[in-house]
Amino acid sequence: MTRFVRWTALGAAAALLATGCSSGSSDDGKSSEGGRSSDPSTGASSSGGSALPSSLTAQKLDWGECEGTSDSPPPGDDWRCATLKVPLDWAKPDGSTIDLALIRAAAQGDDRIGSLLFNFGGPGGSGVSSMPSYASTVSALHERYDLVSWDPRGVGASEGVRCRDDKAIQAAEASVDATPDTPAEEQAYLKDATAFGEGCEKSAGPLLAHVSTTDTARDMDLMRQVLGDDKMHYFGISYGTELGGVYAHLFPKNVGRLILDAVVDPAADTVGHAKNQTRGFQRALNDYLDSTGEDPKEGTARIADLLERIDAEPLSTSTSRKLTQSLAITGIVLPLYSESGWPSLTSALASAEEGDGSELLALADGYNERDAAGNYGTTTHSQRVISCLDDKQRPTVAETKKLLPEFERISPVFGQFLGWDTAGWCHDWPVAGQHDTPEVSAPGAAPILVVGNTGDPATPVEGAREMADELGKGVGVVLTWKGEGHGAYGSGSDCVDSAVNAYLLDGRAPKDGTVCS
Repeated sequence: MTRFVRWTALGAAAALLATGCSSGSSDDGKSSEGGRSSDPSTGASSSGGSALPSSLTAQKLDWGECEGTSDSPPPGDDWRCATLKVPLDWAKPDGSTIDLALIRAAAQGDDRIGSLLFNFGGPGGSGVSSMPSYASTVSALHERYDLVSWDPRGVGASEGVRCRDDKAIQAAEASVDATPDTPAEEQAYLKDATAFGEGCEKSAGPLLAHVSTTDTARDMDLMRQVLGDDKMHYFGISYGTELGGVYAHLFPKNVGRLILDAVVDPAADTVGHAKNQTRGFQRALNDYLDSTGEDPKEGTARIADLLERIDAEPLSTSTSRKLTQSLAITGIVLPLYSESGWPSLTSALASAEEGDGSELLALADGYNERDAAGNYGTTTHSQRVISCLDDKQRPTVAETKKLLPEFERISPVFGQFLGWDTAGWCHDWPVAGQHDTPEVSAPGAAPILVVGNTGDPATPVEGAREMADELGKGVGVVLTWKGEGHGAYGSGSDCVDSAVNAYLLDGRAPKDGTVCS
């Protein structure tokens, strides 16, 4: 079972798929220099006040050589790694602690502003693994900022959760139908969801109730203090935009310069989010089909028919594994995250039409972080434990079935899959969710730049305006790019990149509503 949110999927996509502005204005210097920080080696700054024990706020991070991970080699000598202690339970800051893994590369220029924290989405993406590869994209920012990221709680090297082993993952991929058509398939779908939750509970233990977005936002503010920054400077992508919004709500006076790119709609609940994604992926599929010269309506019908045939009889591949309908949908989704992936989608669909599912399976494996040896990553495990603690809504099968016709009207290709996901993702979850929608209002915060992309499949552009509105008047500033793919910065628009750089480096936000074409 896969939920399509994370920006970090693009790392896998890049590996697999390798074969103009309207006027802006200054924010009148409200951000000034964004709260220049002291040298990060000097420990904690207590700007904003804190009742936390000094054992947390006075930590001295022991920056040392970074080790490689299972999916990436050690980064270069510019990168240093450390461990930050945070409370397991933020309601008991004097209680037990857990360790968070951090990575940093010091600013390259002399006119340093401070730390710039990055969250690359998910939820569940590893910042320690992703930050070094993203550094070239943000090289202009690296001149004046320390580039900093981390593995959030429950992710990777920060008490990372593994809910089932590789053998069980592959067995579920082969046997569980994510769009069940019969009572037996429904039962198997829900039984698998229950088993996954039980595996997460066994792996995470007490941590399972303390991996929420709110917990991580509080971790961020402790991180800010220990790094020595008076203000939080932050770059959040995809789910990282929700995290940034929650941080701004909790700590509005500590907001320095926040970029939210590829925005998750904070006004959407579980069902609303699934509908948004269904629209977004169908919109991206239409754009893809239009680029090939095929009528989007006819192309959609052709692909939907292919998926129905695969559901009835999975396709053979160049391996012993079969391409199921669920894996085929995942394989279609991955190249829609970036326009550069469209040629691979054309080839994979053509092969599938000829009865060979190998290419779509390879694309699905890329999204699911499966390597050639059959080892799977755990991003989706962390994604699920975080989102199921965040989201209170638990649609029943009966409620979902009533919604399915609407989902299918939105997209004959993705509707059934994302509709059923609302019932299965957090079914029988061991801990209760916290809210219907996240609270992101941030009265009194400095201007926050919210960036949307009209062709974004995973986080449709409408979410950017919703986020800005909920942040509050005078806080949310919307910049829109008429482009393709998930995210805008570093995607080929000089207009977007210049506007973001001017905001982060000089404190000049563009005029709200600026459009880059």
